[in-house]
Amino acid sequence: MTMADVGASDPRRADPAPQGGEREVVISARGVTVAFGTQVVLKDLDLDIYRGEVLGFVGGSGTGKSVLMRTILGLTPKQAGTIEVLGQDLDKISDQAHRQIERRWGVLFQMGALFSSLTVKQNVQMPMREHLKLSPQLMDELALLKVELVGLPRTAADKYPSELSGGMVKRAALARALSLDPEILFLDEPTSGLDPIGAADFDDLIRKLRDTLGLTVYMVTHDLDSLYSICDRIAVLGEKRVLVAGTLDDMLNFDHPWVRSYFHGVRGGRLFKAVHAKASNESPAKGSD
Repeated sequence: MTMADVGASDPRRADPAPQGGEREVVISARGVTVAFGTQVVLKDLDLDIYRGEVLGFVGGSGTGKSVLMRTILGLTPKQAGTIEVLGQDLDKISDQAHRQIERRWGVLFQMGALFSSLTVKQNVQMPMREHLKLSPQLMDELALLKVELVGLPRTAADKYPSELSGGMVKRAALARALSLDPEILFLDEPTSGLDPIGAADFDDLIRKLRDTLGLTVYMVTHDLDSLYSICDRIAVLGEKRVLVAGTLDDMLNFDHPWVRSYFHGVRGGRLFKAVHAKASNESPAKGSD
């Protein structure tokens, strides 16, 4: 049994491709080049993200994983290339159209990036205040719904970020990212700083939200457990471009020094041996009636 077979037989792993048709590309990057002064971080980078999938974006430290995410979001300028989101070339649409696109994505930044002077409820309401015209009462009700959606108690809504644990901060930031019911969810190192149990719980939450809300998830991560447990595809950044994008099997079979070191190293080897062992134990015995 291959890793692809394991993923296909796992009910947690949804196939983002509609039966009998092509997968819909919701984010497309072509020839993207980003530089800071004379330092080129990304060069001629291509990447597609399909509707309904969880894409894990990995790479070595300092290779530009978060830079690409910020470039897609328009927070970091690019020197060349095109980026299309939901069929719209972000360089060719009006400011008003761009704001409409922004309403259709949500972002969880690394370490949460909550406003420390605002309560959780007020943080969740920030996108609502920027993009919608709602009564205070309705915003309160919607914020509480988002807080509960990410697994936080209602009492957390009136707490400040400094009063929360690391895991609760992540969930509060996720509630804010979901404030406008987005179609696309950007996650930057969502499990960093969490203990293994907390990280597994957060992965499970992302999977459930993807399945329940029909989200497309772009996740910058270095967590091998996350790559196996919730990612439909993986894209590897290296040498200023995407080296390979595909399934875990594609990663394991790709002949590149960094990719092999990452997926065949000590930590990766332990994980995938455990996965294969589990798959073998769950397979019907050969020759049995």
